[in-house]
Amino acid sequence: MATTARKLVVEVVEARNLLPKDGMGTSSPYARADFDGQRRKTRTVTRDLNPAWNEELEFAFPPAGVGVDPVAGEPLEVSVLHDVRVGPSRRNNFLGRVRLDARQFVRKGEEALIYFPLEKKNFFSWVRGDIGLKVYYVDEPLAPPEPETPAAGDAAPDAAAAEAAAPPPADATASANEPPKAEEPMDAAPTPPPEAAEAAAGDVATTEKPPEVDPAAATPAPEDTPVMTAEAVAASEEKAPEEEPVLSLPPQPAPTPMPRQVSMPVRRPPPPPPEEPMERSKHDLVDKMPYLFVRVVRSRGLPAGAHPHVRVAAGGRHASTREARRGAFFEWDQTFAFVRDPDTDTPGPTLEISVWDLPPDADVSIADDRHFLGGLCFDTADVHARDPPDGPLATQWYRLEGGQRLAGADLMVATWAGTQADEAFAEAWKADSPASSSATTAAASRAKVYVSPKLWLLRLTVIEAQDTLTAPPPRDAGIAVRATLGFQALKTRTTPVARNGGPAWNEDLLFVAAEPFIDDDCLVIFLEVRHGKEAIPVGSASISLTTIERRIDDRKVASKWLDLLPSDEATKRVGKKAVMHMHGGRLHVRVCLDGGYHVADEPPYASSDFRPSARQLWCPPVGVVELGIVGCKGLLPMRTADGKGCTDAYVVAKYGPKWARTRTISDSFDPAWNEQYTWPVYDYCTVLTVGVFDDPPPAQPSDGGKDAAACSRPMGKVRIRLSTLERGRVYRGMYPLIMMLPTGAKRMGDVELAIRFATSGSILDVLHMYSRPAQPAMHHLRPVPAVNRDALRLAAARISAAHLARSEPPLRREVAMWMLDAAEPRGFSMRKLRANWNRAVTALSWVADAARWVEHTRSWRNPTATVMAHAVLVLLAWHPGLLVPTLTLHVAAVGVWKYRRRPSAPAPHPCVRASMAEAPDREELDEEFDTTPSARPPEVVRARYDRARMVGARLQAMVGDVATQAERLQALVSWRDPRATGIFVALCVLLAMVLYVVPIKMVAVVAGFCYLRHPMFRDQMPAPVINFFRRLPSMSERIM
Repeated sequence: MATTARKLVVEVVEARNLLPKDGMGTSSPYARADFDGQRRKTRTVTRDLNPAWNEELEFAFPPAGVGVDPVAGEPLEVSVLHDVRVGPSRRNNFLGRVRLDARQFVRKGEEALIYFPLEKKNFFSWVRGDIGLKVYYVDEPLAPPEPETPAAGDAAPDAAAAEAAAPPPADATASANEPPKAEEPMDAAPTPPPEAAEAAAGDVATTEKPPEVDPAAATPAPEDTPVMTAEAVAASEEKAPEEEPVLSLPPQPAPTPMPRQVSMPVRRPPPPPPEEPMERSKHDLVDKMPYLFVRVVRSRGLPAGAHPHVRVAAGGRHASTREARRGAFFEWDQTFAFVRDPDTDTPGPTLEISVWDLPPDADVSIADDRHFLGGLCFDTADVHARDPPDGPLATQWYRLEGGQRLAGADLMVATWAGTQADEAFAEAWKADSPASSSATTAAASRAKVYVSPKLWLLRLTVIEAQDTLTAPPPRDAGIAVRATLGFQALKTRTTPVARNGGPAWNEDLLFVAAEPFIDDDCLVIFLEVRHGKEAIPVGSASISLTTIERRIDDRKVASKWLDLLPSDEATKRVGKKAVMHMHGGRLHVRVCLDGGYHVADEPPYASSDFRPSARQLWCPPVGVVELGIVGCKGLLPMRTADGKGCTDAYVVAKYGPKWARTRTISDSFDPAWNEQYTWPVYDYCTVLTVGVFDDPPPAQPSDGGKDAAACSRPMGKVRIRLSTLERGRVYRGMYPLIMMLPTGAKRMGDVELAIRFATSGSILDVLHMYSRPAQPAMHHLRPVPAVNRDALRLAAARISAAHLARSEPPLRREVAMWMLDAAEPRGFSMRKLRANWNRAVTALSWVADAARWVEHTRSWRNPTATVMAHAVLVLLAWHPGLLVPTLTLHVAAVGVWKYRRRPSAPAPHPCVRASMAEAPDREELDEEFDTTPSARPPEVVRARYDRARMVGARLQAMVGDVATQAERLQALVSWRDPRATGIFVALCVLLAMVLYVVPIKMVAVVAGFCYLRHPMFRDQMPAPVINFFRRLPSMSERIM
């Protein structure tokens, strides 16, 4: 039974710029909210076009137990109406409405004031203005249910007393402030009381819910059940209360008859919203991997003083359970999965299960027979095959055989054949997993899904300070403010102390904060006196993140004055006498959490999400991307173990805030995972990142912590842009894993992926998606300064990596940092400079091709083409309206022509040729991987500096040439050269007179024919216009 009830709270704050309705230029508005058949209203504000209500309206979510998601309810509709009771009007009293989807409901503490524009009811409605709302939901604890009364006669007085003492319903309380009933719709159905609704829901849930039967209890126990020893009975008395019913079940000699199935009406829940994450499912993108599953649950009849464990062996592989938990039975409840051979469909002829009175890590091959407690043997050909739609296979008791110490012991086991789609596969021990000495280590190698924390942009505006110093500070000293949030530390500029007033900054400091916020998370602000390189803190103050106001737009939040407490560090540095002249003073600040920004932890070229921090601003998803991680081929050994190379590979995929990690496959250069994951897509132009890593061996206690610093080593990365994928098509192929090492580019192997991007939007939805900005609106209304973007991204990456490393099992910090391209921030790279230059040249190659075509046409190499160019010139000159359509049609023809050469698969990432890494220079690679500051010898650093000076000289000459041409163009009318400027002005006047007389069409045709004339009519010397331009003066001679 649910212990909490969820309520939706709608805080109606105010409305602005409403439409007048009473004929006197005003209105008397009130707000009405409807949700899930419930209606609430605010009070009426008389004759005000900007009313302020500040009222909270509460709604109850559908009761639990009917299969309805508490958040995925009906949409909330808030209408603003004019009260005809105050100002009668013949017009319609409708002032506007707002419809909010369930995706915009957030928990209490995440709400923010949002102004929604009022919408029309129909095409002919006339509305204006907006309304400010705060919408959130809370979970309130329910009162414990009263015990049932034994007699019906005694229940009647209690029910009557409870009914008399019950508070009036919420509808009756809210009706005191309601406008007249003339505004209510006639067909509105009355809302039943909450008590009746809860009772009805409870009856339906009680009637429709089938009884739950324990699979162990459903199996009839044999008649010759072994008798528990005295030690076992004593252990059963110490058992937890929840396990006592297992002991009280008597043996049943006959199977229990099945209950009669009664057809009852089933209340179908509404379909889930499209933004809910889809489950990992059918595994239709990957290959099915047959597995033999063995579930070991418990045993009975074993000696009370034993420490048993179960050993499972199949197909040359063996595994052991942990030591049993003592109670009424010896409990293990562990599942093992053995890979089946696809050809023979069996891991071996037999499956052996044995029970040993030894520690789990003991070697049973040299153990004495007295430690053997019994065993089982199954023929794997007779194992039942289970498909994922079937329910879980029931466990059965089997008599242990072969033990010499006792007779009559039983073991509860279940065996079946399945695939990786089985629900038991996720938590089962796999035969291809690395050996582990503890449950924690074994859990760290399993497949897991992680979620990044929600990141917020914290904006601290430092305005001014007062009463900080009672005596003048040292000469050339200044005052600055330093703020810290975790590992982030920022400071304002240093301001000299003003004699007539306190220092003022009006400067913004931006931090990254991660939810959930706790009381210990504080923003600490210091006021410092800086003299040279020394900084003396004068006072400090702290602000808890839980008390900071949230906003999603550009409105100004209320500022506050902080009382700065004197710092102990100042007393130690300047002494007690001098600190008396340093009061803490007050600091005027404005602090808020900006939810309208997207705090990126990925580089811009590989971003997988652009949604803002505030959930209220999220748009519905536009599709779903499914990724199937099939396996890898030809991986290189990453380390040496027992004299041979080995690799324990696993894959990490990231898209949006969701991270997916496959299981670790030990000692395999061709691992096969065949796992499938799903992500909702909110933007087409996003990137899916997949990385392959080598899992280090767990640290052993005998190593003395030597391997504690071992970290996962990356083996390659693949990035796939979703906008390059066709809708509904499955792309499956091999992608190279290439690492850029100090020795050059190295291929670490290949990874096989299958990806499918499914969208349900029309072409209009796609056009709308591509026409809107990728970043949220706040990035354009109040953009983040460019100097802060990289620092904020690195801080966000560190916070996300630290959060994932605290998960259980953890996703290693170095893995998250490498996936986010924040592990090794590199500096200058000559290789990347040449690669970017080649990119620019390749992208602008069409300009060179067009110039080359014009030159070939002008030189009459193909007379037919040149004559046709003359004809086109005459046609366009006489009909200039055809110019733009002709150009657009030509571009469309080029696109259609290149359609047949479109790529059939996503482009591999990275590209060695485009990265200029096919034959790199070792010196350039050494410079690229060098740290900052450099760790190389002085002579190497001097040689690199000289080479950088040569490159800088070339860039200097290039910039000088561009400036010279721009200054010559400006010198045409600047009269620096009176003769040249006079000639230019005279020619401009003459050209204007000619164009006034001669039609422009004739001039265009003559100019075109002159330019395309035959080479026999042209001189080899430069044109007079070019000679005239080159003679113009510039500022080059004035540069020292």
